[in-house]
Amino acid sequence: MPPAAPPAPTPARDGVRGLRAARNPLLLAPAGAGLLTAAVFVLATALARSHPLGPYTRNVVDLGQQYLPYHAYWRAFLLGDTHGDAFLNWNSGFGAGFLGDIGTYLSSPFSLLVVLFPADRPELALYVITALKITAAGAAMAALLIRLRPAAGGSGGPWPLAALLGAAYALSGWTFNHGASVPMWLDGLIAFPLLCLVAEWARAGRRPVLGPLVVAVAWIANFYTAYMATLGAAVFLIVRLLTTDTADTAGTGATTGTAGTTDTTDTAGTADTAGTAAITGSVGSVGTAAITGSVGAAATAATAATTGSAGSAGSAGPPATAATAGTAGVRPRLAALLRAVWTVGLGVGLAAPLVLVVFSGTQYADPTPETVFAPAAWTELFGRFLPATANVDTPALFIGTPALLLALTLPFNRAVAPRVRYGWTAAVVLVTLSLQWGPTHLLWHAGASPNGNPYRQAFVLCGLLLVAAWLSGAPGVPRPAALLGAAALLGSLALAARTSTDIDAWSYPTAGAALLLAALATLLLLLRGRARTPALAAGAAALLLAAQAGEAAVSGARVERQQRADVAWAPRIGDWQRAVGAEVARADAWPAYRTDPGPLPGGNEPLLLGGEGADAYSSLTTENTSRTLDSLGFGHYAKGRHPETLDNPVTDAIFSIGTRIRSEAAEPVRQDAAPRGTATATTTTVPPLVTVHPGRPAAVDPADSAFRNQELLLGSSVYALPAVRRTGTTLTARCPAGAEVWFWAPEYKGTAALAGAAPAAYDGRPPATRAPMRALGTVPADGEVRIRLVPGRKPVLPRQSVGCLDRARLAAAVARLTATGATRVTATGHALTAELPPGSTGLAVVAVPRATGWRCAAGNAEPVSARSHRGLLAVPLDGRATRVSCSFRPPGVRLGAAAGATALLALAGTALLARRRARRPEAGSHEGRQEFTGRPHEARSPAQDADYAARRTGA
Repeated sequence: MPPAAPPAPTPARDGVRGLRAARNPLLLAPAGAGLLTAAVFVLATALARSHPLGPYTRNVVDLGQQYLPYHAYWRAFLLGDTHGDAFLNWNSGFGAGFLGDIGTYLSSPFSLLVVLFPADRPELALYVITALKITAAGAAMAALLIRLRPAAGGSGGPWPLAALLGAAYALSGWTFNHGASVPMWLDGLIAFPLLCLVAEWARAGRRPVLGPLVVAVAWIANFYTAYMATLGAAVFLIVRLLTTDTADTAGTGATTGTAGTTDTTDTAGTADTAGTAAITGSVGSVGTAAITGSVGAAATAATAATTGSAGSAGSAGPPATAATAGTAGVRPRLAALLRAVWTVGLGVGLAAPLVLVVFSGTQYADPTPETVFAPAAWTELFGRFLPATANVDTPALFIGTPALLLALTLPFNRAVAPRVRYGWTAAVVLVTLSLQWGPTHLLWHAGASPNGNPYRQAFVLCGLLLVAAWLSGAPGVPRPAALLGAAALLGSLALAARTSTDIDAWSYPTAGAALLLAALATLLLLLRGRARTPALAAGAAALLLAAQAGEAAVSGARVERQQRADVAWAPRIGDWQRAVGAEVARADAWPAYRTDPGPLPGGNEPLLLGGEGADAYSSLTTENTSRTLDSLGFGHYAKGRHPETLDNPVTDAIFSIGTRIRSEAAEPVRQDAAPRGTATATTTTVPPLVTVHPGRPAAVDPADSAFRNQELLLGSSVYALPAVRRTGTTLTARCPAGAEVWFWAPEYKGTAALAGAAPAAYDGRPPATRAPMRALGTVPADGEVRIRLVPGRKPVLPRQSVGCLDRARLAAAVARLTATGATRVTATGHALTAELPPGSTGLAVVAVPRATGWRCAAGNAEPVSARSHRGLLAVPLDGRATRVSCSFRPPGVRLGAAAGATALLALAGTALLARRRARRPEAGSHEGRQEFTGRPHEARSPAQDADYAARRTGA
């Protein structure tokens, strides 16, 4: 008889399925965590009165200087409104590689959402992107937790607790202190729980294709924090392998690629509070002797062993010796570890086209001064577990007092199996110690101690603490002894932190209020255990929600307020920036000449407002760019990785800046208002982007006078360089009457003023900040130059600190370079071509800093690696070529493409192998006939087949 067709689904059955899906804890937990996270984050922003929910700027430190301008430029790039392409950014640093910046700041999938917002609202776009990332992190952690510990009878577990702890992870102190102001790091916050899920799949032999894809997305989104998240997931996997039974590892291999099924979970022999002997497979099952392979199997009494796939009984076998049991325990764990390594290797390989470009870019980036790690005092570290604490030099470890208290119950909770208690407690302690030890500090940060914020990996410890909290709280309310032990630890921690300088006036009151609410909730839950009253459960849930969410909101608001008071900030985007942007758009004539938007509070103006200038703040700013601009008198921030613009007519001629925007604020810049100001555009005659110079390529001489270096690149002498005499705080020199006086003192902090003129401010603070040269005024008729210094500290001046510019000589130099330079310049996304006058000899100098990846050619010659002339691109000319061309290819892009293609082939092979294995039936098994049911019958064992044959033949 042929198998009966399954009945067609009816609307009623579809409704039941929808209702069941809506009640599925695997969906409810992440959904609840996401909604709670979003609500609390928005509430914290409102309490802090931060934009867009208040008048105060959120643009603290790099949020305003880097991420806001980059996202504004990213929107323009995605919509095709930029001069450059994915390889090159013509706006910043006189031409800088862009693919590495994409991989560093913009490669998160969330960043694509910026195109949904108006061009003049990048702050709102970045806030929404930040909120969505934090929301996704909470949902991801809840999705992980709900799969780690199913409740009795195979249900998804206490999803409200998973949602609450997921939100606690996303709203940790690390998020408010670091992640919210460095949004690119938030992708690592999302990656950690997702990579832990990948570790679970690898442990169980499931999802061999999806796992590498998740790893690849994590590493593409932000490889830096993804690396830290990968290390954290490795710790997670090791603990899981040591605290779960091997049958669990092998038992779900048949479910490869099945989405939506409950993953294998904590099978460490969790002790039941009622005193069952051992429950090692399905947590919460009562009355079974040992369930070692299946999650979600029904708790059938007298089940001997469940070691295969979920829901099917394994066949009995002969008793194993100790040796075979030991081998059987090691081999599955080793296999799971190898699967995890393969998964991560494939994922990183898929991300290689971007990751290797970023890595290669760091090799050529301006090196920052070496940093020696100094661990924070333990009192400071303990203080960071409390709410409303902020400091970039100590680890941000706040996860909420209720969640921390629950995590601290794990070592004392006898309802949890000893292996789980000891394993996870040891993992948390060791990871905490690793934050404070130099070698492991370097391991966490990929071998290089960062400049600033040495505890960027703290989010991993926050995640592990919340896993510990879940494992202790999922079986039910811990017993009073465990709660008292945790309270004693928490009290000791709070007492030890009383002298921490990070403690805020709100820290102890907020933690105390949250602890009180959590204690009341615990009392209600303990009473509910006796009375079974729904009202008590609802009241306890409300108290816990108020404690955890309220404390997180207050803590986040206080951290934002402290950051505004203690660290550098930039104003909101207002009429001032819009006025400058409008002037840039009207004057821009690229590539005939550059338009510099000029300096504004914040930085990275060419990305934010358009134009083509020197200002560029990137971790990948090349060493040659920084050194070249330093040698010409430009200033910088961030230890050289943020060159700033220089309003100087000589450098404007060198870099073909034909239009310069000069703007002034209409009122003092404030935190609580968008700035207003005026902008004017000034256009002057400058040489083209490509000029012709006699001689051969020469090197940069940064130790010499910046005035002389400008003249060497210009090819003409335009400054009078007098001998400078210093008497106390007064400098004297003699120059031609009517010349412009320029003062160059890159390490000087204070003011300098020419007699009778307004003072000019200098902010040199080596090595972080280098002051640009500034014009002080005009040389008087008697030729006497007298400069009055008002230093903030002992002045350090270069040998040639004063130069007097002759405008007539400069005009003649510009005319000569224009006459002999390019007659026509065209630029595409990452290439530039210039037509030259016939018979040009010497060097064609392109006004772009030379960087690895540039290749140039004269005429029809083959492109070769570009030469450098005093830091700029140079192409030798023999008199026959009338055209030069240069193009840029980011270093590492070829190797990355090859690695990515190899990984893609390996992933395809893995997918084909997994599909073949899924189609191949197990030895001695078959699906059985389906005449009366819609699902396969259980396969008969060989012993059952033999018994059936004997009865059938009468033997």
